[in-house]
Amino acid sequence: MLGIRQKLSLGFGGLLLIILIIGIQSIIQLTRLGVSIDVILRENYRSVIACQEMKEALERMDSGILFTLLGYSQEGTEFIRKNESVFENALQTELNNITLPGEREKAAHVQELFQQFKKIVKTAENPETHLSERQHIYFTQLFPLFQEIKTTAGHILDMNQQNMSDANDRARSKAASSRKFMYVLLIVGTVIAPGFMIFIEKWILRPVHRLIRSAQEIKKGNLDLVVPVESGDEVGQLSEAFNAMAKGLREIRRSDQARLVRIQDSTQHTFNSLPDAVAVLDLQGRVEVATESAKTVFGLKPGIQVQGLPLKWLADLFDNVLRHARPLGPEHNGTAIQHFDKGEERFFRPMVVPILDTEKQPTGVVMSLKDVTEQRHQDDLKRGVISTVSHQLKTPLTSMRMAIHLLLEEKVGPLTEKQAELLVAAREDSDRLHDILNNLLDISRIESGRVQMEFRAVSPQEVAMGALESFRTAAKDQGVTLEVELPGDLPQVWADTTRVSHVFANLLSNALKHTPAGGKITVSARAEENGLTFSITDTGKGIPSEYLPRIFAQFFRVPDQGTQTGAGLGLAIVKEIVEAHGGTVSADSIEGKGSTFSFTLRRVDPISKKEISS
Repeated sequence: MLGIRQKLSLGFGGLLLIILIIGIQSIIQLTRLGVSIDVILRENYRSVIACQEMKEALERMDSGILFTLLGYSQEGTEFIRKNESVFENALQTELNNITLPGEREKAAHVQELFQQFKKIVKTAENPETHLSERQHIYFTQLFPLFQEIKTTAGHILDMNQQNMSDANDRARSKAASSRKFMYVLLIVGTVIAPGFMIFIEKWILRPVHRLIRSAQEIKKGNLDLVVPVESGDEVGQLSEAFNAMAKGLREIRRSDQARLVRIQDSTQHTFNSLPDAVAVLDLQGRVEVATESAKTVFGLKPGIQVQGLPLKWLADLFDNVLRHARPLGPEHNGTAIQHFDKGEERFFRPMVVPILDTEKQPTGVVMSLKDVTEQRHQDDLKRGVISTVSHQLKTPLTSMRMAIHLLLEEKVGPLTEKQAELLVAAREDSDRLHDILNNLLDISRIESGRVQMEFRAVSPQEVAMGALESFRTAAKDQGVTLEVELPGDLPQVWADTTRVSHVFANLLSNALKHTPAGGKITVSARAEENGLTFSITDTGKGIPSEYLPRIFAQFFRVPDQGTQTGAGLGLAIVKEIVEAHGGTVSADSIEGKGSTFSFTLRRVDPISKKEISS
């Protein structure tokens, strides 16, 4: 039984044999033609050229003799000597290239005649000989020799030209014969090659095509097929292995189906126990499994397309996650989403995560909607309490500050040194309390949306430089270098300049507090895809990494930061203002080397002069 290797060797070996035969015959025939052409050039071409040169040189020598007879002895003699050398060189070439019968005798005869011609020429060109005698020598001796030499050289020329013509005819005949032979070989090869191709098709390609069709059926889920085994070669062995694989897949499918049913049941029971609205969707947006709250509150029932629900924001969340292939959490949705369930207002914070395969390609989406209604109510209550308390405290605090001011001005009588010292301390504490109340009110107003922002297109240089001016003197007095790195091609930003100046003031104030003399504070900016990122970098003592996640929380103060720290509201206000602008704020620090606080603002479209939404 032939194996697939032997079959391939037999099939392609036959085709290779045909190619080799045709190639070898082509080389042989081309070589023969080349030899024929080379013979023509080698045997005859040199003789033809030599005879032509002899005839031309002889005619020029005759012209030189006539010059001497006409009285131009010097010119004629030079012409004769020059062409005499040319004739002798051509004659020597001819004598060295004798190839035809009778050619040697004629060449020798030309040589003998030319020797006679040279002797008589010397007499004819001698100026001491009388002119009439020289003329008589020319016409009776030289001219007949001239004619005979020219005629004999012409005979040699004709013999070689005739032989070239005959050789050319023989080469043409060989070329025609070779062409006919090649036609025969091509016809024979063309007839035999399809036989080998049919042979390969029958023994190799048909079984392979059958295996391909079987693999396509398995791809469609048809695991019940059996591939017929018609040979014992490698293709037959592959067919047997294919049938064994299909059998194994059928067994795996039965066990996987049972396991999948168990997993689905356990997953559904687990989902039903979750308090939040959670749903798993495929790439087309179809719900595969969902919790009870997801079904009842948002209509995310198994088999439902999220694009078909009336809640457009759900479809937008799904599309954004698939487009960017990264989680979309609360940091991308600063505010909770309002949703009415049975007439009741509720708030949900979404968390959408793509399900990625081993190649980091999305295969589905997990959508979680956390109910933050209670937290929202608590935040509203907290803001209300803070706002109410701040307002209630502000009136008596103002009276206290006024009273302390009047006492320090000694409007109601003189003070002792101790009394003045106590009143100064009370004034500082009352001022600090006043600042805390103002900050609390600002945070409350920003969070509730009651602060009216006056947005406009403004250059980054205008925003940053305006805020920096008030800190240059303080930085100089403190021995801190204040540097600005703002490229000139930065795009405009969409901002409330007053509020953004407050952000710069808080960040620069913190940087100055924690940067020792000799240090440096750098204000920089860089353009992003949809916004602009400002950074304030200092060379202070930095912030421990464990405190960075809480740095923007209200009333949080980093421990061991000295007595200059405030109430912990400055960075909280920065965060609220930046988020009200649609941006984000972050902090990065290396303990002992310094900190960098960054925030983003939306850039302005240069055409519409409006902000570019992220």
